[in-house]
Amino acid sequence: MTPALATLEMPRTAPSAAERFGILPMPDLAFTPEVAAETAHLYEKVKSVVPSVEWPFFAPYVKAINDLKKVRNAVILAHNYQTPEIYNCVADVVGDSFQLAREAARVDADVIIQGGVHFMAETSKILSPEKTVLIPDARAGCSLASSITGEDIRLLRSKYPGVPVVVYVNTSAEVKAEADICCTSSNAVEVVESLGTDRVLFLPDQYLADWVATQTKVKIIKWHGACEVHERFTGEELRRYRADDPSVVIIAHPECPQDVIKEADFSGSTAKMADFVKTKRPKRVVMVTECSMADNIMAEAPDVEFVRPCNLCPHMKRITLPKILDSLVYMTDEVVVDPIVAAKARRSVERMVNLKI
Repeated sequence: MTPALATLEMPRTAPSAAERFGILPMPDLAFTPEVAAETAHLYEKVKSVVPSVEWPFFAPYVKAINDLKKVRNAVILAHNYQTPEIYNCVADVVGDSFQLAREAARVDADVIIQGGVHFMAETSKILSPEKTVLIPDARAGCSLASSITGEDIRLLRSKYPGVPVVVYVNTSAEVKAEADICCTSSNAVEVVESLGTDRVLFLPDQYLADWVATQTKVKIIKWHGACEVHERFTGEELRRYRADDPSVVIIAHPECPQDVIKEADFSGSTAKMADFVKTKRPKRVVMVTECSMADNIMAEAPDVEFVRPCNLCPHMKRITLPKILDSLVYMTDEVVVDPIVAAKARRSVERMVNLKI
């Protein structure tokens, strides 16, 4: 090749995960007596929330996924909103956004499968750049994450010079890269107060911002994003539950509107809601958050009756056992974050993770 032609040669792209790891044969997905026996202990965990008629479909996928995780040296991180057969039967690490963010940096594996939405997979990649991060469905987005961009934050900084920017972890890598520090619903107040300022820009969830403002003297300047699951709940809805049974305990996520929070007996992050149920053991509880979380806690607290004002997250429900299996077989869909963006975003995420709270 002549020097002139060499200068025209297109740069090589990085090899894909499928090229690096290879593609595996698709396992047999028959529900055999052997499969039934090998997965029986897992069905025991979910039998209160997964009908027996559904288990013959789930079980072959559960076995195949757990077998292929060993072949790939892979771990599955599953958010509380994943369905019970994922959360309880194939996940290696479970929790809310904060718990998963911390564990993403600690797991000893070559491959991370993100049982959650795209911003979570980006966060895993930011904290574990040397690992291959896969999301079983790249379309698993988030209404809250899509409500704000990096450009929006740059404009806000020009309007509020010198005011620190706190962004919810439920945001894109681009947005995290523009922030001073990240937070989750479990540590938002502590993060805000750790900055030592009299006001902060708190983005993008308006309802979480409203809740934080009731918990601190720091002035909260908010954005108008919202989670499409939590903003659909209403205080009137909860008052009807209370009228039907005055003894019912209502617990709500702080991403809900303020009239919902006012009706609740307790408000906290997904992790704190789960801890509340498992430690307090209320006889009857209304859990105001995504539906699958109640299923997952019920598997651990079968003595608690859950009354369900059920709102499903359509993005979380894009993640299924068949798609997780496809990810392990075909090594798709790989999540890649621009190294410059990732380096900036990592600072804001690690600043949150490293806080002594």
